[in-house]
Amino acid sequence: MLSIALLFIGSYLFGSIPVGVLVGRAFGFDPRGVGSRNIGMTNVTRAGGKGAGAITFVGDVLKGMIPVLVARTAGLPPAVVAIVGLGAFIGAICSVFLRFHGGKGVSASLGIWLGIAPVPVLIALGAFAIVFALGRIVSLASICAAIVLPPAVAILGLPRPYVGLAIVMTALVLLRHHENIARLIRGEERPIGRKDAGGGPVGA
Repeated sequence: MLSIALLFIGSYLFGSIPVGVLVGRAFGFDPRGVGSRNIGMTNVTRAGGKGAGAITFVGDVLKGMIPVLVARTAGLPPAVVAIVGLGAFIGAICSVFLRFHGGKGVSASLGIWLGIAPVPVLIALGAFAIVFALGRIVSLASICAAIVLPPAVAILGLPRPYVGLAIVMTALVLLRHHENIARLIRGEERPIGRKDAGGGPVGA
């Protein structure tokens, strides 16, 4: 049990690395003080451009992927790999380095599942692409991708711990998007690239 707890803590700390904040500092801004104030790729891209956004995306994906790849390479059972993945994900959305604040976990989630099982990720990405192409609303596409993930994992017959991980991660993604969901219900969540009345871009 102690070793599992240490693995969870280690993956949590790794997932807690605030990539968006570090990239922002390198580019001369703090994403927490601009736009949606989120530290994820979308807001970093708005504030710092496509280069900053791309670096943030890759970093967030890797901080989810690396811990689970290490766990799988070590031959750990699915239950422990799932715990490691959950630790990395919680770190991404509730970083100890940011006083337990963080991003919305979408990119880290992508990395975690690329490390565990790429096929469900492809299905979720397909859902994301379709919804985004229709509405160009990143938050809505992310929410739909998260909702698609658990049934995709279950249908593909992956071990039960992975199904449980998918369900928990989807619930947390939806929780982190509660403000976006409220705006979607009110019809106030606008397509990416469109500006609000104050001239600032709106989106996820």
